Amino acid sequence: MSPPRFELPDAELNLRLEELLDGAEARYGANGNREAVRQLMVAAMRLVSDRAGRSDARLLANAVKELRHALRVFAPYEHVRKVAVFGSARTQPGDPAFEAARRFAEHVAAQGWMVITGAGDGIMGAAQLGAGREHSFGVNIHLPWEQHPNAVIAGDPKLINFRYFFTRKLAFLKEAHAIALFPGGFGTHDEGFEALTLIQTGRSEILPVVCVDAPGGHYWRDWQRYVETHLLARELISPDDLALFHVTDDVDDAVRETVDFYRNYHSSRFVDDVLVLRVRVAPDAAQLAALNAEFADVVVDGRLAVTAPLPEEKGEDSDLARLRLHFDRRRAGRLRLLIDRLNELAPEPARPHDASARVMPGGSEPGEE
Repeated sequence: MSPPRFELPDAELNLRLEELLDGAEARYGANGNREAVRQLMVAAMRLVSDRAGRSDARLLANAVKELRHALRVFAPYEHVRKVAVFGSARTQPGDPAFEAARRFAEHVAAQGWMVITGAGDGIMGAAQLGAGREHSFGVNIHLPWEQHPNAVIAGDPKLINFRYFFTRKLAFLKEAHAIALFPGGFGTHDEGFEALTLIQTGRSEILPVVCVDAPGGHYWRDWQRYVETHLLARELISPDDLALFHVTDDVDDAVRETVDFYRNYHSSRFVDDVLVLRVRVAPDAAQLAALNAEFADVVVDGRLAVTAPLPEEKGEDSDLARLRLHFDRRRAGRLRLLIDRLNELAPEPARPHDASARVMPGGSEPGEE
């Protein structure tokens, strides 16, 4: 039984909303988003019937406006892969970590990627210096003290200013195909743990998370020891979860970890209870049998199978091969290892400008309140 429709309790107002949608589609054209837009309009009108406080209503209004603007800015670059780079704004030019971030961004940009940073100085400025203005996005945050964007991204149309950390964080994680963490403070750890939490719990598609030290540094090695000693040893995470991040002090290794994740693997999505992995090179019969033997523990029922695009994927990267499985939705680290195995099947890296719009895993549709 489908959930009740999310709508206003007043039939006349519901009719007026439909008339507004009809008028908007007549002027701008239908794009398949009518139901989502209708739900946004209903949610906004319910702020009136709920007698929401002024500050609450302004928070929701500002959040939606920020996110809409961010989506519009990123939209022209939807099919270009992007890496979100985090690290301290206090790191000075000449610091080994600054140089590592600059070199990392320079190398990924040379392979057709773009970088997203918080638009500040330090590690953020180093990454955008390495990538260059053309290959950079800045997602700046308004702070109690005045913060200026770094010289590389200042004034660029790909610079977005946010009022709220949560909308900024959503923009980072929605648009990134990889995450690179350099030494930083509370904010860097917040972003890193947030990404790992979303991946571990299945609320975000799996993507590479690489923790990059300066050459010979031990910032992230010490962090990894903490994770192993206090989280893994107490069984607060599983051994598989260690596969969700990669620690290195070698910039070339960090670049390989980032770019090679998409060597064969392209993207994934759930169709009901079926996880569909899109790849450029499908395993042959022998390789598929080996994968089924190695990863039987993450399959709820049935087996890994090569498949054509499912009907629900109409128009979504139909030129790619598919693997389907009833994934248990719990063993994200094992799924990462499965993707690594699939990447070993590709004879050469993928073309750089070959990303796709990804669907953030979500819950059920909202129902009648």
